[in-house]
Amino acid sequence: MKEKVYGYELIMDLYQCDPRIIRSKKSLQQYVDELCKLIKMKKYGKTLLPHFGDKRPYTKGYSLVQLIETSSITGHFSELWNSAHINIFSCKKYDDKKAFEFTKKFFKSKRTKKRFIIRKVVI
Repeated sequence: MKEKVYGYELIMDLYQCDPRIIRSKKSLQQYVDELCKLIKMKKYGKTLLPHFGDKRPYTKGYSLVQLIETSSITGHFSELWNSAHINIFSCKKYDDKKAFEFTKKFFKSKRTKKRFIIRKVVI
């Protein structure tokens, strides 16, 4: 049996984000558009950006899903904690350091955690 790289996943938790940005559908769309250009990913369809979870303070906020030709970008934004939780998964290699620095700067995050995983399959 042999391992083969299947994809690359960047997992980002951003804290103390600018509350105006994570509460703005227009800003979140701008983030997706600029990120896709930066990491050279082609969007597949429109960005889903629902705002929901209004019944509980800890679930209230936007979520985003942007399919890309090589997988997806997802995000969840907490209005209670001014935090962003974003995953970029792609079978095509991309510059995870650029993506992370761009994301941190875009959301004006004061504290972050990240993990980068190389996903493999056994054949």
